[in-house]
Amino acid sequence: MRIRLVTVGKVKEKYLQDGVQEYLKRLRPYARVEIVTVPDEPIPDGASPAQEAQVMQREGERLLRALDQGGQEHVVVLDGRGKNFSSEELAAFLAERALHGDANLAFVIGGSLGLDPAVLARAGTTLSLGRMTFLHQMVPLILLEQIYRAFKINRGEKYHK
Repeated sequence: MRIRLVTVGKVKEKYLQDGVQEYLKRLRPYARVEIVTVPDEPIPDGASPAQEAQVMQREGERLLRALDQGGQEHVVVLDGRGKNFSSEELAAFLAERALHGDANLAFVIGGSLGLDPAVLARAGTTLSLGRMTFLHQMVPLILLEQIYRAFKINRGEKYHK
């Protein structure tokens, strides 16, 4: 299985970078996982809704260019309006994708303002991490941990409780 996290902006905090690297290492026996980062767009102070929409559009264009243009990836966008999966449901989702030959996944994480409608339209699946709001830079770490947990669940290995 090949999994890509396609995200806007780099993780800047060292403790989060360390966590991301740890889970990338833990995932190596289960899947090829990579993180593709596109630059974030500066948000002007006191940005108007139109300026915010323009920021999301520019970031969205970058995200779409980073996705597999051949349609070989199942695109999963993270959005607060998406489906809430339990860890077991995420494990079942990954297993189902692999079973049906859809083993290339791209999880798309938008910028701090969210995702442009064009990116949302590209989604095969829309996933929510829940109703809480997370620091944007934490999302890759949280997602990687959940993907790791899902692989452990699917293999019946000790980790998930």
